Formats: sequence, C-alpha cells, structure tokens
Amino acid sequence: MRRASLQRFVRSVYFVSRLCGAFAAGLIALAVLVVCQMVFVRYALNANTIWQTDFVTYSLIAATFVGSPYVMLLRGHVNVDVLPHYLRGRGRFALAVFGLVVSFVFAAVIAVLTFQLWKEAWEQNWVSDTMWRSRLWIPYASMPIGMGLLALQCVADLVRLVTREDAPFGITVERVS
Repeated sequence: MRRASLQRFVRSVYFVSRLCGAFAAGLIALAVLVVCQMVFVRYALNANTIWQTDFVTYSLIAATFVGSPYVMLLRGHVNVDVLPHYLRGRGRFALAVFGLVVSFVFAAVIAVLTFQLWKEAWEQNWVSDTMWRSRLWIPYASMPIGMGLLALQCVADLVRLVTREDAPFGITVERVS
C-alpha cells in the first residue's frame, strides 16, 4: 500500500510538472504575440506602448520559474555528467541522492525567500514603476510557485531513485573500461 501511495504521489507531481511545462510554453507564445503587437503599434501606427514591455518581461520570468519543474522532469537542464559516468553502483547512487537533496534544499530555500518577497508585495500593494503600474504580487507569485513545484519534483525524483524505479542520472548500463 505504501508503494502505491508513493507511485500516486510521483504520478501527481509528474502531471503537475507537465502542466507547468504547457503553461510556460503558453506564456512564451503569448509573449511572442505581444512583442509582435508592440512592434506593429510602435512602427505601423506610430503610437506609444505602455504595458507590453512589462508584460513580456514578467511572462518570460514566470515561464522560467514555473517551467523549471518540467525541465527537471525531462532532464533538460545543463548537466555535467563526467563523474557519474566514471562512478559505478553505490558511488553513482550516492552522488545522485546527494545531488537531488542539494537541489531540493536550494529550491526549498528559494521558494521560502521568494514567498516572503511575494507576501511583502501583496501586503504593501507594490506596483511597478512604469506607466502600467502593474501590481507586483502577480508576477512575483511565479517565483515561490515555480520553486515550490521544483522542490516537489526533486522529492518525486528522489522517491523514484530510492525505490529503484529510476537509475541514477538515467544511466542504466554500467560503463565498461
């Protein structure tokens, strides 16, 4: 029963990470459309733009944070894997566990710190210094959400590693020297 609960947890986290990836891709696509609209307004209509630059900036930052669990799910992050390829068995496993624990701690600390920033922006009604005067708690929310979900993705990957459902660093074949 416990193993089934862990598998449900992992499947749920993976599902949420995939949703985050789709959301991030949508934000990037929307940012591209807004840039095109901004260029048209500026150069074809010779009009001022007010909100577009802020929107694109906040969208790309949100896509980065919210998309990070999906990138980790796909192992799409920058990875130097020289040492894992030369380690075997327990050494590779220990290094993978260490890496996931350090990643979890990093993501959790950043999630807590950015939550405090978000909370301060919410309580004090911070707005941007631009003409748009957007409420900053909205874009700031992507930071603790993204880092919190990244921490959950680390836990799910650690569960799969410890239960031997996944190989350390995805390396399934032992290196032959």
